[in-house]
Amino acid sequence: MRNPLIIGLIVYALLLAGAFAGWKMRNRLPAHHLTDETKGLVNMSTAVVATVSALVLGLLISNANTTFTRLGGEVTGLSAQILRLDQILRRYGSAADQARGTLRQYAEQKTVDLFPEDATNIDLADSTTYELLQRLEDTLLALKPQTPRDQWWLGQAMTLAAKIGDTRWLLAQQVGQETPKAFVALLVFWLVFLFASFGLFAPHNLTSAVVLTLCALAVAGAVGGFLELEQGFGRLIRISPEPMRQAVRVLQVEQQKRTSSVSESRAADDSRFEHGRAF
Repeated sequence: MRNPLIIGLIVYALLLAGAFAGWKMRNRLPAHHLTDETKGLVNMSTAVVATVSALVLGLLISNANTTFTRLGGEVTGLSAQILRLDQILRRYGSAADQARGTLRQYAEQKTVDLFPEDATNIDLADSTTYELLQRLEDTLLALKPQTPRDQWWLGQAMTLAAKIGDTRWLLAQQVGQETPKAFVALLVFWLVFLFASFGLFAPHNLTSAVVLTLCALAVAGAVGGFLELEQGFGRLIRISPEPMRQAVRVLQVEQQKRTSSVSESRAADDSRFEHGRAF
């Protein structure tokens, strides 16, 4: 996974270098190369390149935003599937408690895989996490429904478990599906050419230098921004982890309730046993 921040800084340096090269070239060109006719031709030519560059950059940003939104929807859908599966297993009964515990472990580990504290450690295809999902499926297959109602709930649970597995593979397979490097390089070439033409006819004063520097920063930021956006799980722009974290919190609360209920039931049994011994 490439680092959009570094690429953005490289693009920024290249744009400044292009503008500076154009600025210096003006001092070395003969006067007849800097006539109004020449300036008009350069302006018309660069206008074409500028239009194409703006259209391409806009399309890339739009495509990156679409990818980002789709990934966010898949993560939100995954959290909803996990919560729904837990509720179905709760309706199934206490026989599914082991499966619910495995589901909670899977949700916790998947959240860590998708949203680690260090963004460079993201792992969308962790085999250990997937083994938890397979263990959950094996646990569901081992259940023996006693009534048609239990059979229906089990069928729904198996369907949801399969959907969770599908989402896992869908997220994993999207790694590396980024804008081709050659296309990004071509876009950067167009932009460097534009800034070189800007510097060629720019007056030599502080205002021109500041404006060109800020424009280069803005354009480089746009290039780095769409590269970061299309990753989804980047360093600066990331999909919200709240849906998955909320799902984990809900499952942990349900686990605490089950543990508390079992403890209370055992305490009640012990109390009845002691009461019986007293008589």
